[in-house]
Amino acid sequence: MTLRIHSLSLRFIFLTVVLLLCRAPLAPARSDESHWIRVNSSHFSVVTDADDIKGHAVAARFEQIRAVFGQLLARTRINMSEPIDIIALKNDDEYSKVVPNRQGQGIGSGFFIPGEDRNYFVLNLSKEESWRAISRDFALVFLNCNYPPTQAWFDEGFADYFSSLRFENKQVLIGGDPDSFTEPLNTTAWLAIPDLFATSRAMPAAQESSHHTVFYAESWIVMHYLLSQNKLPETGTYFDMVENQHLSIEEAIQKAYGMSSGQFADAVKNYFHTVAQSGAAGASPLLGVAPSDQIGSSNQELPFAEGQALLAEMTVRLPEHRDQAVQELESIIGQPKSDNVVARRGLGWAYMQKKEFESAVEEFNKGAELNPKDPWLHYYLALVRLRAAQAAGKSTEGLPNVMQDLRLVVDWDPEFVQARSMLAMAQLEGGGVHAAMDSMRATIQLAPRNQTYLLNMAQIYMAGKNWDAATALLERLKTSPDPQIAKAATEQLEGLPMLKKYGVLPQAETKPQPTGTAPPLSSPASSATPSSSTAKTQAATQPKAQTQNPQSDEVSVDQAEQVPAPPQPDKRPIQFLKGKIIAVDCSRAPSAILTVSAGAKVLKLHTEDYKSLMVMGADDFSCEWKGRTVAVNYRAGGTADGDLVSVELE
Repeated sequence: MTLRIHSLSLRFIFLTVVLLLCRAPLAPARSDESHWIRVNSSHFSVVTDADDIKGHAVAARFEQIRAVFGQLLARTRINMSEPIDIIALKNDDEYSKVVPNRQGQGIGSGFFIPGEDRNYFVLNLSKEESWRAISRDFALVFLNCNYPPTQAWFDEGFADYFSSLRFENKQVLIGGDPDSFTEPLNTTAWLAIPDLFATSRAMPAAQESSHHTVFYAESWIVMHYLLSQNKLPETGTYFDMVENQHLSIEEAIQKAYGMSSGQFADAVKNYFHTVAQSGAAGASPLLGVAPSDQIGSSNQELPFAEGQALLAEMTVRLPEHRDQAVQELESIIGQPKSDNVVARRGLGWAYMQKKEFESAVEEFNKGAELNPKDPWLHYYLALVRLRAAQAAGKSTEGLPNVMQDLRLVVDWDPEFVQARSMLAMAQLEGGGVHAAMDSMRATIQLAPRNQTYLLNMAQIYMAGKNWDAATALLERLKTSPDPQIAKAATEQLEGLPMLKKYGVLPQAETKPQPTGTAPPLSSPASSATPSSSTAKTQAATQPKAQTQNPQSDEVSVDQAEQVPAPPQPDKRPIQFLKGKIIAVDCSRAPSAILTVSAGAKVLKLHTEDYKSLMVMGADDFSCEWKGRTVAVNYRAGGTADGDLVSVELE
């Protein structure tokens, strides 16, 4: 009996010790152990193999620089229409395995990978303030999502100004000389302001030798001057006059800033000398940026194989490391316990880039078996079907499934413009012109600089027989600085008369693209090349009398004579006006009259159906607008009235 009691006591003590150990806090993982965590803040997600303290520091810093961007451009809402993935690696050894060859000598602190589907920022946490290596790219990415089209000097000047951002002693400073620009400005003749503003394309910042040029230095100090003097509103007026009203640079400067280009140059030079003599190179504090310890975040431990797959999914986008990344992904899926959806979609992406669409679909489907709710997987399943159809010059297979996948993606990330654009063109192909129009309007709102989306909207307008809106857009795009966009817009303008009369464009037949040459879905070239969506546009506008003969798709002379003569095209020129909205009369909806005042001129502009009117700068036409700044395209009726073609709100 005594032995039994003793045995029971030992068991009780053993169980007690086990329970105490289970309740005790776990010791932190050693820094040299391989592990992955995801740190989520309000707007960013960081994947890192470092500890949670460093992961939070990265997420908080990105939140801070996002806040600075909004403050500089006076934006209360900041779009992030291109999803961002941040990968932060703990040391040189891990970082050196993935750093692009373009980094040149030295490992570096960080790099940026732009993409059709998402943007990657990769940081080396063993370097102090590694985020500074990507601050310039950060500024350019957010400009693309949040600011209308500009000239090169504005983007480059803003990006350099933004890259001067510093966090010192709980202070946020900006405006210091980011790249020794004071020297060329002191020793080299400046470009005349009209020449600076006329520079259409700046040299890539990665070309270090060209980065230290007067163009970059002068762009930086001009932006410094404009921001310090609160002249961004005048700058917006200048760009409107140059980009939309097609005024000369000299005339636009005079009207927007109230001074000649020479006087503008003198003001900037005087400002530069003041900044250069200040001793702090013009750096000034920014208020209202939350300290890092006041920015919230949450942590999530990741399985080791998933962390490795996320790293490889990024690395596969670098051509020089693609083979290495594919081998890593194949190794992960080769072990049943480590197989995961991230590895499958990474491999599928690699197959898709090689236009091996069947293999890509197979990988995505296997990923769906592992995690059917993964939103990126739904996106890639839609993308691969659309690309396969484009490459073959055929209609999209499984179109309802494509649209369902894309709706799931848009529900997950409403600002994901590429998914919205794909949904719009899929809806158009399916015959849903109004749904396509709504989707593309939201896309344009989130991507104000992407002219491919405007070209797609023109196709949607043509499918809906909204000829005036299509004409206005194509007229605007035929002067695009992108030669492919300009060429496509010009060709479609030339084909409009035939499209109106017979329902087909002059080059209606779609030919398959040779393997390896089909442009990506999101590139401007894809819209310039006839595709299944273009063919659907032509079919949607085809007159019924033309399609009654199932034996032939061609229109004979006799058939053409039987088609009722279309109404005469409106030959009134499309005019432009910028002013203030006085009132909107919707008493006879869906008809509406928009009253616009521009100086002493007041126009009453009519639309038969405001629900189908082209609207930019707002989600929909509103009968409640009043006092808003607006730019309109219209066809004049008398001296004080006309017919609306498009409306753009500021």
